[in-house]
Order: sequence, then C-alpha cells, then structure tokens
Amino acid sequence: MQIVVTARHGHLSAEHQKEVEARVGKLLHYFNRVESINVTLDVEHQHGPKEAEIHLNAEHKHDFIAKDTDHDVLVALDKALAKMEHQIHKYKEKIQDHRRAHPVGDVNPAQ
Repeated sequence: MQIVVTARHGHLSAEHQKEVEARVGKLLHYFNRVESINVTLDVEHQHGPKEAEIHLNAEHKHDFIAKDTDHDVLVALDKALAKMEHQIHKYKEKIQDHRRAHPVGDVNPAQ
C-alpha cells in the first residue's frame, strides 16, 4: 500500500507532507483492501481557496474519489477525508449481508 502526496502549483514542507500522510493513513482503519492513495493538494492561490483531492484505489477495481476546497489546505483535506469516509461506509453497507442468522422458517431448538 502506498500513499502519494503531490502539491500542484506550489510546494509542501516535509512536516506538512508527513501530516497529510498520517491523516490519510487513517483511512486504512475503515477499509483494509487499499492498494494506493493519491492525494493532490492545489496550493496555487495565496489568499483564495485551496483544493484537496483524494483518490483511493482499492482491490477489485473499486475507486473512491473525494474533493473539497477551503482557505486552509489542511481543513480542505479534512473535509475531503470526511467525504471519503462516508463513501467507504456507504460502500461497505451496500456489500454487507443483512440477512438474518437463521431463516424465518427455522425453529430455535432451545425453546
């Protein structure tokens, strides 16, 4: 599993890059079949909104993409992470088996 952090139209310090990797690495708690995570931070405008985009590539051709903007690049990243977490939860809920443990016609032998 690899995490790639890139800055578009600017440069991130090593401290900011480590912080971004740590925050994005928490996505592994929600979904463990991750092959790669690409984070693109657009820091072009000094006083305008910054953009954060997260592209998560999972096994079996599942891709999740989240994008958000804010005046602070780390706040934009947090908003995009919240969107990504929501997408992962929605996907896991969709594929989860919600059937009962016992079929409706079965009689419990303990009764």
